[in-house]
Amino acid sequence: MTKQTITSALVDKVLALHYDALPAEAVDMAKAVTLDGLGVMIAGAGEPLGVGRISIEYTREMGGAPQASVITGGFKTSMQNAAYANGTMAHALDFDNTWYPLNHPTSPTLPAILAIAEHHKSPGKKIIEAIAAAFEVQGRLRMAATGLKTGAGFHKPGTTGQFGAVTAAARMLDLTHEQTLIAFGLAGSRAGSISINTGTMTKSSHSGHAARMGVECGVLAKMGWTASADVFGPKGFFDTFFHGDAKPELLVQVFAKPLRMVEPGVGFKKHPSNYFTHRPIDAAMALREEHSLNPADIATVKVTFPRFDYVNRPQPETGLDGKFSVQYTTALALLDGEISVDSFTNERRFAPDIVALLPKVELHIDDSIPADFDHMHVIVEVKTKDGRTLSKRIDKLSGWIGSPLTREQRLKKFYSCSRRVLDDAAANRVLEAVEKLETLSDITAIMDVLRCDGGVK
Repeated sequence: MTKQTITSALVDKVLALHYDALPAEAVDMAKAVTLDGLGVMIAGAGEPLGVGRISIEYTREMGGAPQASVITGGFKTSMQNAAYANGTMAHALDFDNTWYPLNHPTSPTLPAILAIAEHHKSPGKKIIEAIAAAFEVQGRLRMAATGLKTGAGFHKPGTTGQFGAVTAAARMLDLTHEQTLIAFGLAGSRAGSISINTGTMTKSSHSGHAARMGVECGVLAKMGWTASADVFGPKGFFDTFFHGDAKPELLVQVFAKPLRMVEPGVGFKKHPSNYFTHRPIDAAMALREEHSLNPADIATVKVTFPRFDYVNRPQPETGLDGKFSVQYTTALALLDGEISVDSFTNERRFAPDIVALLPKVELHIDDSIPADFDHMHVIVEVKTKDGRTLSKRIDKLSGWIGSPLTREQRLKKFYSCSRRVLDDAAANRVLEAVEKLETLSDITAIMDVLRCDGGVK
């Protein structure tokens, strides 16, 4: 008989979560995050510096039994390799959704679910069930791991995200209680992704690695592999990674009551950049629009911001690095009036107008502003060459929890991503299938479209 531990109690709750008991809001959210996730994977295949291209080429080179599709790749490979490539592309643009406490719930988990579902021809209801369980465990683990600091130390997809992927695999593979304990224990030895790699291709691979390891841990556990049955207990994950700075009881307290994907909900990004840059972007765009601001008239720009060094990058080294720079994204918003995938090419980063404006953008740290993403605000102040001072403060962020994107806005995002590869007819087929996901006997039709056997346009 299994010893009753915090890990065992968590597994009990994970295995007790079933589709028939999910509220309608959770089913709708699962379909929304699936569509958003597929969209950013499609667009991520074309990440300007080559994250998607290299991931696809690497996966093809590694080979593997043709079990699951590589999105836009035109081929199938092993479940693990497909999960890796698709997970990396899901995070390649930093356009994947997030929530509170800050986490990336979709990019480490959905690719693992899709890979297993395609190979095993799993029904849509099972996919929705796995998403709900994976999101709940990630959210609970993110709350429990109080030592996991945003922007420092370990990056979340390779830690909390990986356990979400393992949860998904456990549900998709119908693991027993004992097997799920082992899958979690094995995941403890697969966890890790350091934030120093932010601004490089490696950051995107954290989600891909987590998805791949989720599949691997689930498959090995089902085969009879052994590992610690109490990864969240003494000397386990919390003690090893965060020196005991944790509240393990939060893993199980009021688990799924309500589901965290329903309350507080999920944030869908409007811009393909780090979420901390979104308030300055919105403030800069508002100033440009409200004052018909001509970038040529700008003398200086001051961004008042909480103390958060993660996005203080006055001279990003590449376009990809610019996704994590308040200075660069603010300058882009003032110059272009929009932020798109193409805002983060090296060509745009080193274009003459960016090179001229970037040194004029100063990041002013105000320690009175909470660094907590949910409670912070920013102020962008532009001084013009004719002596005017224009200022805009942003508190609430559309797309974030409490101010969600509308369905129309989310569909606009999906089509803007999918059109980089698919024609509208193909995108419509994906949309129609996802919106009736709970009725599907399997996802073959979806993956056949997304695989792009005929190549990408």
